[in-house]
Amino acid sequence: VIISNDGATILAQMKLMHPTAKMMAELSKAQDVEAGDGTTSVVVIAGGLLGAAEKLLAKGIHPQTITEAFLMAAEKAEEVLAEMSIPVDLGDRDQLLQAAMTSLNSKVVSQNADILAPIAVDAVLKVIDPLTATNVDLNDIKIVKKIGGTTDDCELVDGLVLSQRIAKAAGGPRRVENAKVGLIQFCLSAPKTDMESNIQVRDYSSMDRLLREERTIVAKIVKQIAKTGCNVLLVQKSILRDATTDLSLDFCAKAKILVVRDIERDDIEFISKMLGLEPIASLDHFTPEKLAPVGLVCEDFMGGEGSIIRFTGLKPSPVTGGCCSILVRASNVLLLDETERSIHDALCVVRSLVKKKALIPGGAAPEMQMACKLAQWARTIGGINAVCIETYAEALELVPYTLAENAGMQPVEIVTQLRAAHMKGEKYAGINVKKGSITDMYAEKVVQPLLVSVSSIKMATETVRMILKIDDIVICR
Repeated sequence: VIISNDGATILAQMKLMHPTAKMMAELSKAQDVEAGDGTTSVVVIAGGLLGAAEKLLAKGIHPQTITEAFLMAAEKAEEVLAEMSIPVDLGDRDQLLQAAMTSLNSKVVSQNADILAPIAVDAVLKVIDPLTATNVDLNDIKIVKKIGGTTDDCELVDGLVLSQRIAKAAGGPRRVENAKVGLIQFCLSAPKTDMESNIQVRDYSSMDRLLREERTIVAKIVKQIAKTGCNVLLVQKSILRDATTDLSLDFCAKAKILVVRDIERDDIEFISKMLGLEPIASLDHFTPEKLAPVGLVCEDFMGGEGSIIRFTGLKPSPVTGGCCSILVRASNVLLLDETERSIHDALCVVRSLVKKKALIPGGAAPEMQMACKLAQWARTIGGINAVCIETYAEALELVPYTLAENAGMQPVEIVTQLRAAHMKGEKYAGINVKKGSITDMYAEKVVQPLLVSVSSIKMATETVRMILKIDDIVICR
């Protein structure tokens, strides 16, 4: 079961057979990658444009004419959006917060928006230089999910958080101050042959020799690791054989080395970037230079649902300048996943502002402004193109109509009022869902990145043009 109102997530879960339906799901996915938000709006706009195209085809207008007119309309719509946008200064945290809050207010976790929005904004500002940044790599922000607690317990951690547990079978240390951390990709266990082999032991002396040999090999590995001054060891997950054995854990505990097992291969790059260390593939390369100094490594118990490991007091270096962790908490798995998706969307909204430093009002104001301006522009063109562009403008009104309907208002009445407001020149007027009326969206602090709307108009138009160019479907095995 998945509880979500993220358009891309819902469409990704659907088992779709029809090619056009698949294109719509791909469209939502593309919007998720490009802007990270507006995944539902883009499908609503595409649906409205397909309906408009159907009306035009019924009038006997050729698909080629429609696609060309739609392209002209989309380019004009982008100009309209650019005109109504206001520039953003990445140093102004309040502007970024407003955009993140608007994104979170439409989610299941909207009641916690005032906690999650600052987390998303601060996380992005931590991994970029606001003066020079043109993009944000969201891989530098690690989201760690841990069940238990409530959404209010989510936090931005200044350091690294791992959801693995400390190996405590042999009673090793649980807390290490002034740690020297090493990350290894080899196993702390006796070697095995490459091919399957069985050893038959016929007497106790042979068995004793075998065990003694194993102890010697493992003791030698641990001794060499301890010699470098390493006292926290992260061990990558191994498929072929045991990454650690009880014997090696016992030796590590005696050497006062804290061991964390089962580090995922995907996390290696983030951990090495965050801590400023190099992953070590073989024992010969295990040298003191490859270790990273960390102020404190400790296990933090999270109530009944296990624990996390915190690495705090990291030494700032040019490499670790841009990495941070977000700890996400929720009372059940469904809410935990949805909170993670919502935080991801909020991070994407802030990333969109970094890519294109401009904000536009929310509450369906941009769509209605585009519809009004396109309708006015169509009258100056004349010919068949004017008819197509007017129909395109009408289709954009589906967004305010849907918004009003979802908010439990009278859609026809509200959309008419909104259109009248925009015709008077109130370009920031939008639907205020909480008051059930038309108000200035900037005054209400309902804003969204310019990139989200530009990207959704572009992508929806491209998809509809592609569908219009399809003559027939040929079923083949």
